[in-house]
Amino acid sequence: MADADIAFHIGPDEIVLRRRYEVLSILNDLLVAVWFVIGSVLFFDEATATAGTWLFLIGSLQLLIRPVIRLARHVHIQKLGSPIPDTRRDF
Repeated sequence: MADADIAFHIGPDEIVLRRRYEVLSILNDLLVAVWFVIGSVLFFDEATATAGTWLFLIGSLQLLIRPVIRLARHVHIQKLGSPIPDTRRDF
């Protein structure tokens, strides 16, 4: 079968979980962007460059959170009994 990757099992719990993890991922991405923008602005002045460096470090560490969110979502949905996690729209 050519369409073997299509899963039709969509329960209400699964939809809620997908939405929650998607919102969590979006908030994480938004915070990463904020830290990098503020850090970039702080680099314009030598007096605030250290604070900018810390914000870059925080943003970089938060980039590690995104795959953790994805992995947690996959594990959580698998526990519900979903046969195939939907990765086409992975966030």
